[in-house]
Amino acid sequence: MGAELPSVARKIRIECAGAACHAMVRGNQGRDIYADERARKRWLETLGEACEKTGWRIHAWVMLNNHYHLLLETPEANLVAGMKWLSLAPRRVGVGRASGWGWETTPE
Repeated sequence: MGAELPSVARKIRIECAGAACHAMVRGNQGRDIYADERARKRWLETLGEACEKTGWRIHAWVMLNNHYHLLLETPEANLVAGMKWLSLAPRRVGVGRASGWGWETTPE
């Protein structure tokens, strides 16, 4: 047969109840994801909404101009659904310059 194509699929994201996770989200091509201080404050409110919806417990966060980090605990196995919801936050808070996200989990 022909040459084998390299695998391009990402690793399956493991979800478990009670997991401690590191999540990181960044703007495509290193672009800023917050237009101004108002957008940063609105995003924090949206993070609070995500916690209410998912039951997440945020232990630490860092917001930089072009990305953020979360250290969170997931009482339920809902990290994927919650991150998908939160990834749309830039559109909900009026920050149109963020268009991409990537995140990793490290269950402990």
